[in-house]
Amino acid sequence: MALNYIWIFFFFTAFVFGLVKLIFFGDTSVFTEMVASTFDMAKTGFQISLGLTGVLTLWMGIMRIGEKGGVVRIFSRLIGPFFNKLFPDLGKDHPAYGSIMMNLAANMLGLDNAATPMGLQAMKEMQETNPSKKTASNPQIMFLVLNTSGLTIIPISVMVYRAQMGAADPADIFIPILLATFFSTLVGVISVSIYQKIKLFDKVILAYLGGLSLFIIGIIAWMSTLSKDQVTLYSQVASNLILFSTIISFIALGVIRKINVYQTFIEGAKDGFSTAIKIIPYLVAILVAIGVFRASGALDFLTDGIAWVFRSLGVNTDFVDALPTALMKPLSGSGARGMMVDAMKNYGPDSFVGHVASTVQGATDTTFYILAVYFGSVGIRNTKYAVTCGLIADFTGIVAAILLSYMFFH
Repeated sequence: MALNYIWIFFFFTAFVFGLVKLIFFGDTSVFTEMVASTFDMAKTGFQISLGLTGVLTLWMGIMRIGEKGGVVRIFSRLIGPFFNKLFPDLGKDHPAYGSIMMNLAANMLGLDNAATPMGLQAMKEMQETNPSKKTASNPQIMFLVLNTSGLTIIPISVMVYRAQMGAADPADIFIPILLATFFSTLVGVISVSIYQKIKLFDKVILAYLGGLSLFIIGIIAWMSTLSKDQVTLYSQVASNLILFSTIISFIALGVIRKINVYQTFIEGAKDGFSTAIKIIPYLVAILVAIGVFRASGALDFLTDGIAWVFRSLGVNTDFVDALPTALMKPLSGSGARGMMVDAMKNYGPDSFVGHVASTVQGATDTTFYILAVYFGSVGIRNTKYAVTCGLIADFTGIVAAILLSYMFFH
């Protein structure tokens, strides 16, 4: 529903800006440019979707091997003790634990097709023991915020789009996104824990959160001592080594589980091909709306206003042209994706703006969409503080993405 209003807003605002420029400023070319942008962006949307086919086919095939090889179950076992402490109201043997951990593990690996059904199942199972059926329970809110914080280990979708847009190294945003999503998730967990009075100083929680936080802080501290060229080099080598090691690990798991690795890859690859075709109308729709919004001058008006505010505060404004992606992210995943593509198209995928937009896109998930789907599926109307904590996690992830982009790419 949010995307419906956003899409209408783009067209109506573009029309108003166009009329103002024509009537008051004598700009007779503005509507010509706006109409031309509809054709140009429709063509761009189709070309991008078509170009995604190969890369998406590859990664969906690899991910299917990992899924069949049991990687989701491995992740579930690794994070199980930690999540048992985050959901004290469920008790130790609640049937929702399996679905919760499978959902979060699938999300970390970028397996959206597997994550959503598991998430809906987890909500349904938690709803069965929810004492107030119209009001979100503590476990449901924690689960929702963990989803909206977008903790991602392998940001496949962002890398796929960067590859299609011609990035020299599509995986160079791998480590910045990993760090940004960590901070988003950490703050999201802490904010919910404060509301729910969960004991964050529990030895299990401290072991997981504290250990991982020290590791992340250590990486950032070490990289802060390096030159810009060294940061870029080490990040590039580490990102690609980790990604290729992931491919090898998934194949090895498939061999150990004695599945037909090649045939499993083909099955997943078919889904990748169909997914690439299915997104054509969605990508064309949002890119055309963004195109007329930009051609009318409305987008420049927005970013110039934001830039003026930050300049007044003495802040570097190189990141401002990537902010539309950040502003869109909590409202609409496809809208934010369109903004990211628009930024890469206009500034280049390897530009600073292109890197910021890509990192922001992978830093969090779409709070309002997830809230509507997950809570709506079980009839919850009173979401309590879920939106507040979700937006806190989003804001943290976006700020972290911008700061990390300065560290890695500026």
